[in-house]
Amino acid sequence: MDAMICCMVRSRLFLPKLESPPSTILDYMSSHFPHIPRAAWQDRMERGLVTTSTGVQVKESSPYAHGLTVFYAREVLSEPSTVEAESILFRDDEILIADKPHGMPVTPAGEHVSRSLLVRLQEQTGLDALVPLHRLDRDTAGLVLFGIKVDSRRKYHQLFADGAMEREYEAVARVGDCPEETSWLVENRLTAGDPWFRRRISDGEPVNAVTAINLIDTRDGLGLFHLRPRTGKKHQLRVHMAAIGFPILGDTLYPEIQEPQQTPLQLLASRLSFADPLTGTPREFKSERRLLHGWQPAS
Repeated sequence: MDAMICCMVRSRLFLPKLESPPSTILDYMSSHFPHIPRAAWQDRMERGLVTTSTGVQVKESSPYAHGLTVFYAREVLSEPSTVEAESILFRDDEILIADKPHGMPVTPAGEHVSRSLLVRLQEQTGLDALVPLHRLDRDTAGLVLFGIKVDSRRKYHQLFADGAMEREYEAVARVGDCPEETSWLVENRLTAGDPWFRRRISDGEPVNAVTAINLIDTRDGLGLFHLRPRTGKKHQLRVHMAAIGFPILGDTLYPEIQEPQQTPLQLLASRLSFADPLTGTPREFKSERRLLHGWQPAS
């Protein structure tokens, strides 16, 4: 385990309008992050690690102000070691494609700061302006698209918003005997669940989560599923697999919260395909990682 690590990547926090606002920014930070001792925030402020968006140092006595954005350095006392390393599959002047292992967050989160994919790539490439253009859960392995230049990354990000980014995933689940049904189109509405970090299927409109799912192979009581999400809601694939009766192997959140398992979540972001918004050139990238049994991603 490493000693204290202070990541150079800063996090930001917007101060919202509250009916009963606290007296100081310190009061708000302490209540908003109950897992971080108040003394830790006081120490960061004394060391100049908490600032406003204009670069003004936040002090213990700085008053709370609605509309202000606060930047702060992420620190942890120790971080878990990385079992597998990421790999860079492609890089040009505009984008970078990384192949992420299971258990590595894309951006600093919780006890993962310097071992997050973003920070590791920034250190490896020297690209401080590198930004992930979409989300991938920490427990999910596979492809992540990063933007390099500020001026062009908006156009790549827009591909996801416009549905012009073709994304494919592979998942493994227990199926027992080969089920009669092998194809599903799951369409529903996902909202915040209980606890807050889970999602749930809710009644009503609009539908905001759509996934096409196909069972493409079975082996030893397990099935390999091919998933094509048409939307990108948090935990969408995990919820949808549980909804059709085949929760993803290694999932500790769906359908119910479980204790951590030795088998990592068997979900892989296996393919990205799109027309480059700057040149029109067709681009296709495939993950080099494999799930249980060494199943090859679907062609």
